[in-house]
Amino acid sequence: MYTKTPLSLFIICLIVAFPFVIYAQVFDSLSLTVGTQGNIAAKNYQPLWMVSNRFGTIADIQNDLSSFVKITNPNVFPASGDLDEDLLVSNQKFFVNYGFSLFNNNHFKNSFFEQAFLGFLYKKWTIRIGRFEETSGDLDPELSSGSFGISGNSLPIPQINGAILDYIDIPLTNGWVQFKGSLAHGWLGKDRYMKDAFYQGNTFYLRIGAHKLKLYGGLEHYSEWGGERGKVKLDRSFKGFLNVLFVKEADDGSVGTSINGIRPSRAGDERGLLAAGFYWENDVIELHGYAQMPFESGEEIDPRNRSFLAGLEVVNKDEGSVLKKVLLELLYTKDMNYFVPLHQRQSYYNNGYYRTGWEYEDRIIGTPLFINRQRLNKYFPAIPPINWDGPDSSIPPNGNIVDNRIFAIHAGTVLSLTNELTFKSLFTLSVNYGSLSALSKTLFTPQKTQFYTLQSFHYQQKYSKFKWLCEIGYDFGELGSNVGASLGVSYSILN
Repeated sequence: MYTKTPLSLFIICLIVAFPFVIYAQVFDSLSLTVGTQGNIAAKNYQPLWMVSNRFGTIADIQNDLSSFVKITNPNVFPASGDLDEDLLVSNQKFFVNYGFSLFNNNHFKNSFFEQAFLGFLYKKWTIRIGRFEETSGDLDPELSSGSFGISGNSLPIPQINGAILDYIDIPLTNGWVQFKGSLAHGWLGKDRYMKDAFYQGNTFYLRIGAHKLKLYGGLEHYSEWGGERGKVKLDRSFKGFLNVLFVKEADDGSVGTSINGIRPSRAGDERGLLAAGFYWENDVIELHGYAQMPFESGEEIDPRNRSFLAGLEVVNKDEGSVLKKVLLELLYTKDMNYFVPLHQRQSYYNNGYYRTGWEYEDRIIGTPLFINRQRLNKYFPAIPPINWDGPDSSIPPNGNIVDNRIFAIHAGTVLSLTNELTFKSLFTLSVNYGSLSALSKTLFTPQKTQFYTLQSFHYQQKYSKFKWLCEIGYDFGELGSNVGASLGVSYSILN
């Protein structure tokens, strides 16, 4: 499950960096944690929030153990004194960080690296190589239902990623205008319709404000390109990379050249989102409001686009308070860009040529509230998941994401019941209208209403190296009812 190319790059870079790591002062010291989590459910799959937004580490089966070993080690150059992280950054120190997270699940059959990375950090500028956890869109990964871009639902995509991790000042603006962004090139592997396809992701965000109120807006753009299937080998050149990066009209081998005045499409399977939001805080609370508008083509960047994810989060800054965070989100994609002619209308996360769509290792990369064929099989057992190695006739275009027209209300809270015990609760109402495909219209006519819930307890005594987790998930509605529970423990050997 870990492709050869990025793993080789990671090993080479680690060898090159090893002498410097030995020389460096270990900052925060080496961290080594082991743990396991057992899940059990009434049905042959797990409730949604028991498996979603967990970077693909929990198998979606009736009962299982997910065990792990995690190692991280940040280092700073040059080694000097007892400095805290803020001072290191202000003094423009250089960091080297590496880490591994090795998991085993599916009744001990699957072993894989959820993380295996090498990172270089200077102030807020970083280059990361390998597989590492990431989410997009300035959303709370603990409570949000997940970004339209990268939600943390799938196993991380192995990549080379250059990024500005947090906002930095634009010169001559006196701190009032800031920006951040990223550019990534990755590998999507063979478990998909177009084998060995490349991944490209780039983001740009701008923020205005220097006091209590800060406004921001941004653009995220993602692509799958350069794959192959049988005798079809799409453009994998540097020019092809630039065509995808700059969204140029180009024939990559899949779209054809101009015929009868019809211009070629754009290379690859491209999608993205526009984002906007605000932060406001005082000594008591912090407010974060945000909105995302997804698009699959340039025609959908239009004021008439009604699809959105919008949310408001309230963070209580009082350390003695029981209520720590509250979040409310609305998600709406039912209209599926009604203003675009039907024959040109794009189906969110789907594609006619790159038939896997916005999915990696059987999990949707963006919002887990959409349903792919892998998850659909849990609700409708007579409809099997797609075998990406099967004949083309068995793999429908635009057919992997079968439910992408939904209306959802999602809420989450975090409570600190004691100094040792925290409680998280998620509750989601989803009205599912299917997609534009014929199969989906049959299954989701009339629409299906479903509820997803999760109650999660985290316990750790002060100075203890053990952390305990207990969760209960309960889903019910017209897609089916299911209840599940999990118990997990982790032990910090080095910290």
